[in-house]
Amino acid sequence: MSDQKHAVANLSNLYRIFTVPESPDSTLGKIDQEISQNLNGFLRDRIVATEQDLAIIEQDFSSPRIPEQPTFVSDYTEFLLDTLVAQSVHTAAPGFVGHMTSALPSFMLPLSRIMTALNQNLVKIETSKAFTPMERQVLGMLHALVYGNDEAYYQRWMHDRDSALGAFCSGGTLANITALWVARNKLFPATEGFRGIAREGLHRAFKHYGCEGVAVLISKRGHYSFGKAADLLGIGRDAIIAIPTDRDNRIDIDQLLATCERLAQQRIKILSLVGIAGTTETGNVDPLERLADIAQEQGCHFHVDAAWGGPTLFSRSHKSLLKGIERADSVTIDAHKQLYVPMGAGMVLFKNPCSLTSIEHHAEYILRKGSKDLGSHTLEGSRPGTAMLVHSALNIIGRKGYELLIDKGIDIAHTFADMIESEADFELVTRPELNLLTYRYVPAPIQAALKKASETQRTEINQQLNRLTKQIQKSQRAAGRSFVSRTRLSPPQYGDDTLTVFRVVLANPLTTPGILQEMLAEQKRIASEDEQAVATLNSLDELISGN
Repeated sequence: MSDQKHAVANLSNLYRIFTVPESPDSTLGKIDQEISQNLNGFLRDRIVATEQDLAIIEQDFSSPRIPEQPTFVSDYTEFLLDTLVAQSVHTAAPGFVGHMTSALPSFMLPLSRIMTALNQNLVKIETSKAFTPMERQVLGMLHALVYGNDEAYYQRWMHDRDSALGAFCSGGTLANITALWVARNKLFPATEGFRGIAREGLHRAFKHYGCEGVAVLISKRGHYSFGKAADLLGIGRDAIIAIPTDRDNRIDIDQLLATCERLAQQRIKILSLVGIAGTTETGNVDPLERLADIAQEQGCHFHVDAAWGGPTLFSRSHKSLLKGIERADSVTIDAHKQLYVPMGAGMVLFKNPCSLTSIEHHAEYILRKGSKDLGSHTLEGSRPGTAMLVHSALNIIGRKGYELLIDKGIDIAHTFADMIESEADFELVTRPELNLLTYRYVPAPIQAALKKASETQRTEINQQLNRLTKQIQKSQRAAGRSFVSRTRLSPPQYGDDTLTVFRVVLANPLTTPGILQEMLAEQKRIASEDEQAVATLNSLDELISGN
């Protein structure tokens, strides 16, 4: 960015950047061609593999001053390549298996350019035109995947101006917030002497309906977005009641029923019972059919957070894992996860197409009553036409294509689990139900010692192993060849001990068993060569010897 002095702010130059495209020979033009022709090659070559200290990266973005004069596009592009692109995360790499991101289909880039160029605003039909019916169709397509109604149902409701089958948003957090917002307003509707919670607020709602509070019931594996929702909706984070889980990381039904009974005695209304279809940490699925029964018995809203696991419904082999989801009042699905579209595209679907009327809002200048404006049913106002990318993926990949991708992810997760169990120095902590699993590095002699250890000794060993897991994970991330994340779990076989474990998400179709085998080999090398890891292993040896 050294040539800033040659760029001058005048109306003529500003007019050019709105009307004259970058030349194919310019820096940005060449980059655009490179990305279009070989995205994986661009990412591989441009992103630095080794980890840079964040404090050093911050130095490139330390000035709070907006430049007085403009910068040439080519100069700024070089700046981005050197400082931003180089230090980004290669989430598309087949060895990046630590988070819920993946490689994107190659067609997404040119289609994303079309979406950006059109710059539609989905708040209002006057600023989106054909994008509005397209978004309604996408919501209908996903609604049909979850609820399976007949063609006549969707012809009746998909484009109905007074209803909506769901709402598009930027991700699962806003989808879950929207679901609880609807549940709250439906729990305290307008009646004689009360104009509804949306008008009169929480305090008057409690007083009118004679209750002491509300609660959202969800397993302790529930996503943090529900805490945000409780805060924003005014019910307080303490209203989120985390139910313990069973040995398979699913909500404990007996504990749930006991909680429902206790809340009834305390005159606390259940705002929503939440089931999880693919927990963030372990990928497990709650017993949705049983939860639907309980929600029906309690007369409460039943929401399923299927942000991750929803697309499992494409698989004829595995969709039975989500049996009961079709009984949910609302369902969250993130398209930027296993529908393979760019960040961020979330949806919340509602069984009843009239549910969203409980949060409907209008404004004379933009969201007029009786219009088909999508903004009247969404938390967000202005937002892009991301539904176009989901529509593209659903058509280009198709149901059969998604089935193959889902099946592959679950199959390779089971393959990796078997691989871990066949390695004497690794311990599988949670076996995959979908395509997530957790494990840790535990040398065979230490595994043997854990089986014989007293409770106190076991806790001491696990604390040292937690330190070792962190050290291996950090070193592997810094090396840049592959990446696993880590989380903390309390497996029943270890009593009250909390374990730090490696967490692996296997959704990238480019990830192979060979890559996973090399990842394990790399972790073993780190354990034997990394100075901190070796020191921790020596401490463990001394601890075991002392015992």
